[in-house]
Amino acid sequence: MKAAIIGASGYTGGELIRLLHSHPHVTVGIATSRQRAGRPVTDQHPHLTGFCNLTFENPEISEIDTDIVFLAVPHTAAMTYAPGLVERGIKVIDLSADYRLPKDVFEKVYGTPHTAWMDVPYGLCEFHREECKKASFIANPGCFPTGATLAAAPLAKKARTIIYDSKTGVSGAGDSPSATTHYPNVGDNLTAYKWTSHRHLAEMRQELSSLGSPATCYFTPHLLPVNRGILTTAHILLDEPVEQKEMEEMYRTFYRNEPFVRYQRPSLNAVRGSNFCDLMVEASENRVVVVSAIDNLVKGASGQAIQNMNLMCGFDETCGLMTPAVLP
Repeated sequence: MKAAIIGASGYTGGELIRLLHSHPHVTVGIATSRQRAGRPVTDQHPHLTGFCNLTFENPEISEIDTDIVFLAVPHTAAMTYAPGLVERGIKVIDLSADYRLPKDVFEKVYGTPHTAWMDVPYGLCEFHREECKKASFIANPGCFPTGATLAAAPLAKKARTIIYDSKTGVSGAGDSPSATTHYPNVGDNLTAYKWTSHRHLAEMRQELSSLGSPATCYFTPHLLPVNRGILTTAHILLDEPVEQKEMEEMYRTFYRNEPFVRYQRPSLNAVRGSNFCDLMVEASENRVVVVSAIDNLVKGASGQAIQNMNLMCGFDETCGLMTPAVLP
């Protein structure tokens, strides 16, 4: 199969190229960038030198002739590309937020009209696997909702309240420099942002609802002075006390057949560069704390997009993704 990456100059685009290089059934044939058209991809992604000979292009959507397209573009941009691709029978995986939420929820959360709404599966693979297998267009989940939902899912139906506290690396803000990501402002520092109003909260609540959870859900993210990774602490309140052994067994059983979820002490070092989510649970009376760790650019974005592609195309779900993390 031949793939195109629209918006290939950013971090997620670079990760798609890196990971797909090892995929046995897919090659990247087109990498687009409006600003960098005509320049070698390795000018922007020097770590791909020797592995990628592509030049950035800026074709019209009608000129893209591939089997699958990854939309690695900013929010609200994907809706301008997706309809033309879908009409031509090209498989699409959108890494932006444009198709993750119902139309009315999207418009409220993102404050803009949705001009090309389509109802597509939400590609959190562990919970929507069968829908993704039948789809030709998938909305890739956000990075925070991925780590958070995986942490809470086994207890979703029993939870009364869930509070997610997430620490994220700076790459989650993208590769455009800003005061927020300027090194003197980030280094040797830790800050909370969007304390009660982060856009990803809508996805978290949506997924808990789809899992049959009655829980009230809250979320606060923090910016951590590291390049990659999200460490999420889920504080889960139950109606009844539970035992530690019971919770451990529940989590191990729930994820025993999931190739990318590992029950072990989570740390960013142990998942960096990989598609794994590591998590562990601790119970105290009617409070359960679950900590999860993912790489925001892999399991939180490009790796999960490839996992979705594998499901969509009938490949083994782990194809091109079974690589260990980089430690230290």
